[in-house]
Amino acid sequence: MSSLCNKRILVGVTGGIAAYKSAELVRCLANLGADVRVIMTSSAMEFIRPLTLQALSGHPVHSALVDSDAEAGMGHIELARWADVFLIAPATAHCIADLVHGKAASLLGAVYLATPAQVVIAPAMNQGMWHHPANVANMAVLKQRDVKVIGPTSGLQACGDVGLGRMEAPLEIAERIAEHFSTGILQGKQLIITAGPTREAIDPVRYISNRSSGKMGYALASAALDAGAHVTLVSGPVSLSTPEHCVVKQVESAADMHRAVLHACETADIFIAAAAVADYRCADINQQKIKKNAASMSLEFTKNIDIVNTVSSLHENLYIVGFAAETENVTANAKRKLKDKKLNAIVANDVSRHDIGFDADENEVHWITTQDDVCLPKKSKIQLARDLIICIANDFNKSKTGAVCDGVHNATSTDQ
Repeated sequence: MSSLCNKRILVGVTGGIAAYKSAELVRCLANLGADVRVIMTSSAMEFIRPLTLQALSGHPVHSALVDSDAEAGMGHIELARWADVFLIAPATAHCIADLVHGKAASLLGAVYLATPAQVVIAPAMNQGMWHHPANVANMAVLKQRDVKVIGPTSGLQACGDVGLGRMEAPLEIAERIAEHFSTGILQGKQLIITAGPTREAIDPVRYISNRSSGKMGYALASAALDAGAHVTLVSGPVSLSTPEHCVVKQVESAADMHRAVLHACETADIFIAAAAVADYRCADINQQKIKKNAASMSLEFTKNIDIVNTVSSLHENLYIVGFAAETENVTANAKRKLKDKKLNAIVANDVSRHDIGFDADENEVHWITTQDDVCLPKKSKIQLARDLIICIANDFNKSKTGAVCDGVHNATSTDQ
């Protein structure tokens, strides 16, 4: 069975008899690991209670266009940005017509207009309504706008008719949504990804480290797995769950990470260096705990081996992506690293900002190669990781075969 772990699915429920199936659909999505939020129209609440969907999703159900609890009352914008997929199930004939005409009188309609996420509908209506020329024309318009359609199926309907118009089975819809994330753009490729910080010992109880949470590297590992890659994650000390089907090598110091990476890269196609590796370590590690006797103390540091430099010099045919965490002159410093370390690409972000980067759940980065400088705007690290994997797959496949995958949504190119 497919997985929806770490995926954000926003379910829109409209007013049709098939709304009762939405409860099972929410359960199926949650069972596959998705984080599920629900929007209900006022007519949907005539068929199924919001409390039912709240209990199954684990989150309050949204229905009001203006939400006093949301930032600036703009709940529809927050939900629109939050979702990876906006799934409307059931999508009635009335709902489909409203989507075609861009009506934003309801929360569901406003989110549809505002979301950058993939929109998927599961139609449900009488067989006569499904085949009516007006509905046929509306469906054609939505498909032209890249709205994906699941179902409907044929069978006995609530009104007693038999024919096409029944909402697809909830488990089938959930599986189809999971397939949406399984892109296959890196099918069979061997990826090595580093993540998190390293710790450099001072004595048996103390160390120096940095603020890296590992969230970006772990998100990249999940996105690469969705893309069909075989992933080895070389991780410093973090408090994160290991992505399913990922080989994980736990390390402590920069030296540990260096050894693990060199071994793993022997059979790799792509190396993504997302870890925040300590540049220096203590020249001498005290074997006993340092006592607090003197008013001050000094430590002598020596430079760590540069893992990315070492890998690029040893593996000329390996596709290497570096990361640049900068506090000033972000893109200029990143481009210098790209050249000096002989990388294929580098991802640069401004860690001086408090809303992105270290410790944050969101990030904003520049994807930089020798030809491109593309700004990937602020979004969750999970969503951003999927965009970066598309960038990596595009550039990797182009360098090998000239093939290009689907592009990244909402990226701003600043080619120089």
